Amino acid sequence: MNSPTKHNRDMLGRTDTVSLERALQLLQENLVPCPGEKTTLPLAETLGRICAEDIFAPENLPPYPRSTMDGYAVRAKDTFGASEKLPAYLEVSGEVCMGEFPEHGPQPGACYAIATGGILPPGTDAVVMLEHTVAIDDSMIEVVQAVATGTNIINAGEDIGASEILLPAGHRLRPQDMGLLAGVGIENIAVFRRVHVGVISTGDEIIPFDTAPVPGKIRDTNSVSLAAQIRLLNAKPTFYGIATDDEESLTGMVRKATAANDIVLLSGSSSVGVRDLGEKVIEKMGSPGIIVHGVAVKPGKPVIIARADDTMIFGLPGHPVSASVSFDLFVRPAIIHVSGLADDNLPQHRIIYARLRRNLNSASGRTDFVRVQVKISAGKEPETFPILGKSGALSTMVKAHGYIEIAEKLQGLKEGEMVEVRLFD
Repeated sequence: MNSPTKHNRDMLGRTDTVSLERALQLLQENLVPCPGEKTTLPLAETLGRICAEDIFAPENLPPYPRSTMDGYAVRAKDTFGASEKLPAYLEVSGEVCMGEFPEHGPQPGACYAIATGGILPPGTDAVVMLEHTVAIDDSMIEVVQAVATGTNIINAGEDIGASEILLPAGHRLRPQDMGLLAGVGIENIAVFRRVHVGVISTGDEIIPFDTAPVPGKIRDTNSVSLAAQIRLLNAKPTFYGIATDDEESLTGMVRKATAANDIVLLSGSSSVGVRDLGEKVIEKMGSPGIIVHGVAVKPGKPVIIARADDTMIFGLPGHPVSASVSFDLFVRPAIIHVSGLADDNLPQHRIIYARLRRNLNSASGRTDFVRVQVKISAGKEPETFPILGKSGALSTMVKAHGYIEIAEKLQGLKEGEMVEVRLFD
């Protein structure tokens, strides 16, 4: 593990900021490993959980060859050369009923009627689609298109073979995965425990959101929105309350949260000031301490990234937009890493490309994240419109569908450019 980068301070006590790329690199180098603690859950309760071990198929899927079409089970050689001008004539000598196992099959020159999903009767090796036959009477058909062996059937084990790995360790379980596991009769799954994330709000001005504020006080919204972002990642949030701008109060609360969680978030404790104690308190928690304090991004510049032994600590700005963006940039990848999710190099966000409908300026030397709305009209390419507002304006996040990034090397984006929009969950 690399040691944290130390920075010079200016006359106000602020440290130099690092680039977004460097901050993410330092975060990656200092992330704690997945705890590796496992729990076994019923299949129905595993959506979104991470497989703690490889899951193997106990049987073939399907267990028997089945038809994939409505039609007739045949010996392929009995249809050789069949066409509309020279059809093959086959006797319909039986039927495969759904839910039944056919113990006998048709004789050469004969066939069985079969529905989609029916088990292929013995002696047959293909299915002629109903559309490629003409009924002469109840017991005879014309086949007007030949089939080859294996046509319109799925063989035993063709979907999944017995002892094959169904899902590898580190895989996040999706609805289709759960369906596959049900298909081979797996009832219980070993998964990693959820990542535990402690949330602390700070500031003498902050009061519980369900309390009417008097002048000078504001409701605590960050603890609610951060907890929701945590739950969307299938992690488990715990709110430890609101700490006053008192070092002893904040220290006690952070110690308690650090001892019980994989990750701790301090909301409103990252800015520099006489009454902002986040940096001082975090440094008491353990080594290596603060890794980054200040990233050249907007919003979210004063963010703190730290590690206290085996717990990651993030000091997030108090402004709601800054806190949300900082969470997305730094806390989200940390939760994903600690969860045990295998890295598949896929984007962490849903992405859409849209045409920008306004010029956007950006200061050089920092990465800007701009909230945007997306408009999709029939027959037109997607368009995106910036939503401008200060980092304390909650309504800008509500109106936005996602955000776009203006890279550090750019000084803005021009109207008409195609941009990548990272959509909110």
